[in-house]
Amino acid sequence: MPRPLIGITAYLEAARWGDWVREAVLSPPSYARAVEKAGGAPVLLPPLNLGGIDDYVGGLSGVILAGGGELDPSLYGAAPEERVRDPQPHRDRFELALARAAVKAGLPLLASGRGMHVLNVAQGGTLIPWLPEVVDHDRHAAQAHRIQISVSSRLGKTVGDTAEVTAPHHQAVKRLGTGLLAVAWADDQIVEGVELQGHRFCVGVQWNPGRAGDNRLIEALVEEARR
Repeated sequence: MPRPLIGITAYLEAARWGDWVREAVLSPPSYARAVEKAGGAPVLLPPLNLGGIDDYVGGLSGVILAGGGELDPSLYGAAPEERVRDPQPHRDRFELALARAAVKAGLPLLASGRGMHVLNVAQGGTLIPWLPEVVDHDRHAAQAHRIQISVSSRLGKTVGDTAEVTAPHHQAVKRLGTGLLAVAWADDQIVEGVELQGHRFCVGVQWNPGRAGDNRLIEALVEEARR
């Protein structure tokens, strides 16, 4: 049986190799390696052409909205935030459109870090533009921390009711998007995981699910994609 094709969103950045400095499609190898290990075939999705999204959704068996930089606050109606790194409008537009198309098509989708924020905004939700200012600490920026997970959720049934995660982030879910349900929380009640109700597999987590050797979420995505 052919391995299911799993699309992974990627950066479009200037990069150097050999004697060249040119635009390149970039992705941390952890996502592709995790998909390979789980029995899928990873495919990088460059944020180039919105017109190709229907072809991606029609040809892929699953999608990973990968981590990365913060979303432009204007996309969810917030004021500009000077501490947010320079927005990447081409990637924001592409991934928001891809998330909406994947949800509409019922394509298995796993959203990681920034990807969870993309999913939430694509569903009409909002974000906290600068989290340390709201929670009055910076533990979300660097430290490993334990989270609580709903035992009745898809996420909880896959990884258990608690997890130790390291997920540096300066933004977080504020108002949940339509159909999304919070299923994991940090001790300060910041949302660390979401699921789309009624969807065959649409899970968002605040961390990279293929890092630190725990591949259960990627395996669950690939298994659903194989069906």
